[in-house]
Amino acid sequence: MRGELPMRLSVCFFGLLAASRIAPAADEDFHVFTDSPRLLLKSQRLRLLQRERERKSMRWQRFEELVTSGVALPEAAINDALYYQVSGNAAAGQKAVEWALSDSASDLRQLALVFDWCGKLMSDAQAERLASKIEKAMAAPRDDLPGQSARALAAIAIADHLKDQGESVLKPLVEQWWRGGADMKIERGQEYPLMELLHAIRDNVNVDLRESAPAVFKDFPFDQFYGHYPAPFRGQDNDFLVPVYTADSDPDPKAADWSRAAGLAMVAYDPNYEEVQYLQGWLMQDRFEMRDGLGAAYEFLWANPYQPGLSYALLPLIFHNPATGHVFARTSWDEDATWIGYFDGHLQMFRDGKLETLRAGAAIQPVRVGDAVLLSAPAQEADGTTRFKASTEATIVLGLAPRSVYDVEIDDEELSESDTDAGGTLVVSLAPDTEEGVRVRKRPQ
Repeated sequence: MRGELPMRLSVCFFGLLAASRIAPAADEDFHVFTDSPRLLLKSQRLRLLQRERERKSMRWQRFEELVTSGVALPEAAINDALYYQVSGNAAAGQKAVEWALSDSASDLRQLALVFDWCGKLMSDAQAERLASKIEKAMAAPRDDLPGQSARALAAIAIADHLKDQGESVLKPLVEQWWRGGADMKIERGQEYPLMELLHAIRDNVNVDLRESAPAVFKDFPFDQFYGHYPAPFRGQDNDFLVPVYTADSDPDPKAADWSRAAGLAMVAYDPNYEEVQYLQGWLMQDRFEMRDGLGAAYEFLWANPYQPGLSYALLPLIFHNPATGHVFARTSWDEDATWIGYFDGHLQMFRDGKLETLRAGAAIQPVRVGDAVLLSAPAQEADGTTRFKASTEATIVLGLAPRSVYDVEIDDEELSESDTDAGGTLVVSLAPDTEEGVRVRKRPQ
């Protein structure tokens, strides 16, 4: 699978959030008084994981084997700390604490998780020392999503060691950075730190960050799994479902791990949400369980095989998300399907096991996928008009100017206007059993 440029697939997520935000509750309180473990291991989830150990489930056995094998793991401290929480093995927890207290340990997110999950194993002096280290690292300015997520986890973990129980970090993070960040973006590949942030904030201060922008989050689970190529990639330990990318290289198994972990964490966040139940049905395919050194811990932490899922094969073959401008379409749910994706100005086609990146702005032949036709808008006349034939199927026009007003003229009908979405996509539908010529042209401002 090949693409063209290093990918920075960004969604104007925070801009959309600011535009559609709902006023927060007046009684919000950002002081943290919850019991540990506070991060990602609510009592119900921890009990589930402990039962998995008692049942000796395959996910537990794979995780335990990795932790106890002595092999070097990408996030050894998190693995050791999680193993301690589930099994009670103090030696594993002590290893995580030793790492956190070492001079070489600097990753704020991992430090926070170790502090929270292994706090009972530390002496008062060790806890003070690690809390001071975390507080110092937390003060470093970080405006990107992974950085702010790590700061939130850190403030929650050491809240008892802060004068205001974490409020001075969490309140501006939510009220100013999250709700007011109109110019901020989330890049593809950052879904997992987003999910950790959502879990940590809701579990500890009872604020659901999704409520700031329900329209954005409505299709978030669908955007997650439609944005994967149909053919899996065979890794060393397991097969991967590959999320969209544009790097001129083979798929990155780490990116596939983080994408799957994000999907599993979405299911855990709101398992009763219908869109999430389709996501669960897609994720619970045994061949894609993460068995590698990075993913096994997150597979064990988040996956819930007892949670019912709906069959994703019942979903439409075309997904259009107006909030992001993404369009993903495929000829079937089979692994040999032809797939087309339009995201953040990138236009790709996957067919016959190969990924083709189509030049943005290039005219392409219309592509029929199921009940719809996708075509590239730049097939224009000299006056800027895009002209095409439309039939009873929906015609999805890609590559127009984002969030703009277009005049739409259909044969034998009056001129109308239509708005493009965040990605410059416009959908034209006709009455049944008709085929007409259509012309679209951007309205002068």
